[in-house]
Amino acid sequence: MTELTEPEVKLEALLNIINSSARQAIAEYKKTGHGVPSADATTFHPLDMATDTLALRKATRLLEGAYHQLSAILAPPQHTVMNFVFDYNWACTNVALRARFADVLGQYPEGLSVDRLAKAVNLDKSKTARVLRALSLMGCFKEVKRDVFTNTRLSLVLKSENNTGCYAHSHSRDISKYAGVLYETMIDQEFSRSHEIEKAPLVFACRNEGKEKSFWEMMKKDDERRDMYHRGMLGYSEMAGTSIILHQYHWDNVSSVVDIGSGIGAFSMPLAKMFPHLRITNHDLPEVMVQAQNAWEKNAPDALLNGRVELVPKNFLEDIPAAGKDVYYLKHILHNWPDAEATMILRNIRKAMGPNSVVLIHDCVLFHTFQEPGVGTTDGLSIAPEPMLPNFGAGSHGVYQADLTMWFVLNSKERTLDELKIIGATAGLALTQVYDLVETMVMEFRIAQS
Repeated sequence: MTELTEPEVKLEALLNIINSSARQAIAEYKKTGHGVPSADATTFHPLDMATDTLALRKATRLLEGAYHQLSAILAPPQHTVMNFVFDYNWACTNVALRARFADVLGQYPEGLSVDRLAKAVNLDKSKTARVLRALSLMGCFKEVKRDVFTNTRLSLVLKSENNTGCYAHSHSRDISKYAGVLYETMIDQEFSRSHEIEKAPLVFACRNEGKEKSFWEMMKKDDERRDMYHRGMLGYSEMAGTSIILHQYHWDNVSSVVDIGSGIGAFSMPLAKMFPHLRITNHDLPEVMVQAQNAWEKNAPDALLNGRVELVPKNFLEDIPAAGKDVYYLKHILHNWPDAEATMILRNIRKAMGPNSVVLIHDCVLFHTFQEPGVGTTDGLSIAPEPMLPNFGAGSHGVYQADLTMWFVLNSKERTLDELKIIGATAGLALTQVYDLVETMVMEFRIAQS
């Protein structure tokens, strides 16, 4: 028997990871008692709506990372590189979202002809068919017979009432424009060396359209956009599985929580429902608190009526939050701001903390494609098995895309764990624990001991 070469050994190892991670994902679906989802499913699987999917997400991270690495090795490089560029799924998804294809098809579970669908949404028949067929390649919509399409489990996300679809809508409509001027901002004398929000690609793109607005100015002046943003944040939470922290942190041992930059309650509302003993204070800007009041009155009115939840307007860059609480929670806050502002936010929180208070920073965390000494041994970060890239490669695709999104929109970034430690230390805080939730991490900080 011919002995395998070193490259062949690595390929076999990747195949083994693909096989074992796929079997782990299958096992997670079977645990629900509903079996594995079908490629032809036209309804969500119960696990799709679950809030604790950590094991499935860990298996998926391995699966995606290993098979993309295997494909990059075995496919011709020209093919792989052009696949980076030949990806207009975002444009087709945007058409489907804006025309509400999934909403219309939802009324016809057996399928609807392209002719009737195009007429219903007032679009050209042949162009509508091309969009549907492009998305059908990825399992989003299905052509059940010639020129007749139905929804699938993926296309259900594109329904108008779906929060993740709302998040996809804003990305496919707006972020693509800002990404399109990225190189121009990197060579422009005014924009290229700046890390201020006023020099984000968003601002450059808006200036080209005769507008002078930063992201936060747009949010403040546009009620519809602000509403879409907050719905999109709910969708992002669902997509990234941020609710996993509800199951992974010891909330039973906590009495009070402050949600900094709470929005309309994407985190604090399910927290209040799962742990009714908690006293929760939500802080955000006044205009956001108005929207939050409406959301809480609609979805969790009892929490407001019995005083368990308070909605208190505060600007985290200027104000000190409610004092002496057990947990100060920041989800996707620091990644919006440069280091100076991020440090200021944490310093304001530090002033409010009691001796046993903790800060939970919930963000994406970047780590590199090479093995760094000490990473993954004592800090709580997971390291992929060899021969995979240590940071799971394409299995961490969402984290790196989030970093680029921060750049395009706010000229900000996701950070490495070391960068977050430095910001924390500058504010008088020390990292004590890390919770790896796959798409995101939760880092627990306490008051640094002098």
